[in-house]
Amino acid sequence: QLQIVESGGDLVQPGGSLRLSCAISGFSLDEYSVGWFRQAPGKGREGVSSISCTDGSTYYADSVKGRFAISRDNAKNTVYLQMNTLKAEDTGVYYCAVSRGSVRSVPTFYEYEYWGRGTQVTVSS
Repeated sequence: QLQIVESGGDLVQPGGSLRLSCAISGFSLDEYSVGWFRQAPGKGREGVSSISCTDGSTYYADSVKGRFAISRDNAKNTVYLQMNTLKAEDTGVYYCAVSRGSVRSVPTFYEYEYWGRGTQVTVSS
């Protein structure tokens, strides 16, 4: 059964941290790359970070570089997004998606075939 489930979203104060999880079933992280996207209210879906299936290379949007870190645990078929020094502009629904084969850049919407339903992150004091 193909399933992608995000978790870990929460309300956090500016400067705080969160770790999002993306539990994947029906896909192998050896064959599928994973991307994180986010969508703020009234805005389009933005690529945040990706990790390539072949060599584990990681890619980040400029807006999160140095603050977010993507990682994977192939044994658990789970991908994580560690988010530090959170800002109000990081608020949004965060989605996890998979793309067959390797990736070589920050994720773009059309490259990813299967999506989770998202988890809400709110950064506010």
